Amino acid sequence: MRTNLDFSPLFRSSIGFDRMMNALEAASRVETIDNWPPYDIVKSGEGAYRIAMAVAGFSQDELTITQDQSMLFVFGQKANADDVQYLHRGIAGRSFQRRFELADHVKVVGAGLVNGLLTIDLKREIPEEMKPRQIAISTGEALPMTETKQIEANKQAA
Repeated sequence: MRTNLDFSPLFRSSIGFDRMMNALEAASRVETIDNWPPYDIVKSGEGAYRIAMAVAGFSQDELTITQDQSMLFVFGQKANADDVQYLHRGIAGRSFQRRFELADHVKVVGAGLVNGLLTIDLKREIPEEMKPRQIAISTGEALPMTETKQIEANKQAA
């Protein structure tokens, strides 16, 4: 049993969590599930990931990988072979589009196609200014206290 959740109260009381709320809302929508082509997502190290997708029958020229901000798209488009007459066609050769939502600062670092297996390597690279840093504590004299200045004088109502 699937219930639809209303996230509108969270939108009213949170600031800066738009992407997370949109992801939760999108995940709660009922979509048709297409399991082709099959794929695995593997954590291959600290902040490193790999998507392995079975694309048997597709050549490198028939596959396209695109990263658009936080979305990764993998497209497969078979070239038309009109002159071939199949007696039995058991190898799927239909076009596909697979999308993956990426977290902040996750970038594609490489892709390869070997023996019908497309691998896409991803790496989470946090910018230096966003990494935790240690603040040095100085010894010696304390910093001088600054006086608090009053900006407005006492006003009386007219």
